[in-house]
Amino acid sequence: MSIYKDILEKLNTGQKIVMLTTLGGSKQSGKSQSKKAYYTEADLETPRSNVRVSFETRQLIQQALATGELQIVSTSDKKLLVAEPFFPEPRLIIFGGGHIGKALCEFGAKLGFSITVVDDRIEFANAERFPDADQVICESFEKSFELLQFNPYTYVVIVTRGHRHDLICLREVAKKPWAYAGMIGARRRVEGVKEQLISEGTPREILEKVNAPIGLDIGAVTPGELAISILGQVISYRRLENPKMGRESARIMWTEFDRDVIEALSLGRNGERALATVLSTRGSAPRRAGAKMLVWADGRILGSVGGGLAEGKVIQSARDIIRKGGYLIQNFDLNGCIADEGMVCGGDMSVLIESVKSR
Repeated sequence: MSIYKDILEKLNTGQKIVMLTTLGGSKQSGKSQSKKAYYTEADLETPRSNVRVSFETRQLIQQALATGELQIVSTSDKKLLVAEPFFPEPRLIIFGGGHIGKALCEFGAKLGFSITVVDDRIEFANAERFPDADQVICESFEKSFELLQFNPYTYVVIVTRGHRHDLICLREVAKKPWAYAGMIGARRRVEGVKEQLISEGTPREILEKVNAPIGLDIGAVTPGELAISILGQVISYRRLENPKMGRESARIMWTEFDRDVIEALSLGRNGERALATVLSTRGSAPRRAGAKMLVWADGRILGSVGGGLAEGKVIQSARDIIRKGGYLIQNFDLNGCIADEGMVCGGDMSVLIESVKSR
């Protein structure tokens, strides 16, 4: 089974993964292949029977899991270890298939969220109305929770058509793990829902974490504007360590995750290819560490490492790697005259290019 298929399966269950790539040298290793293994948080606590890592490697993996950032170290025997974290895809659950829900689905999909829409009316809960959704559930709001999975990367928006449905949804959401929860409605109506749930035994501290009234105060009026105000708030919870502080908060700089590329790799077919991964960047490089691009011998690509002249050179090197095998680390200076040829000015970028064998 492809290691990428294993990684996707773990991610789909809400687990964080680190893929450890071992390279034989810091530049190039002829025809030798890079070696890969993956580790979950559970593996570090209760290792699989075939998992044995040194103390230093364990520290490297833990650092990648803790920060969400790609880690690189050189070993005493002149090998290079690349610890690349993969976090579960952010999932946006929208309760309510009305005009705001429709706009939330369209814009949220463009922002990289996996979208689930729930409504109890078939005319508002169907694939034709929500072509960008990964899942559309037509079921009573109460029963829909039997079909939903929540994890710390779940973002919940409650925009149903009435007070009774809001109450049902928030009652169940309060029992689940999530990264963000918000409910639409006037302040008085929202407080009434919260007080009723508190009287039923829902902890006040959980309800205080719910953003209600929902969204950023940008004077939004139309469904599209309201969706943007809501998604702006959702993004702040995804990208900032303390969303309440706004620009004063530290940013969460997780490694880039190109799911389309990982899914293509998990299939383990489609001919000989090369995989390019951004290892590190400095300055105004167009993409962050972890960004990926698949290259076929005929020039087809999937994904991107930033475009421009640098990407063209990566594609050229990738086609060489497809023929020769092995791997190559290619460094790019994005300053000076090179920038005049179409590259972003400032900084530098390092890219790992590996041959990928079909299985």
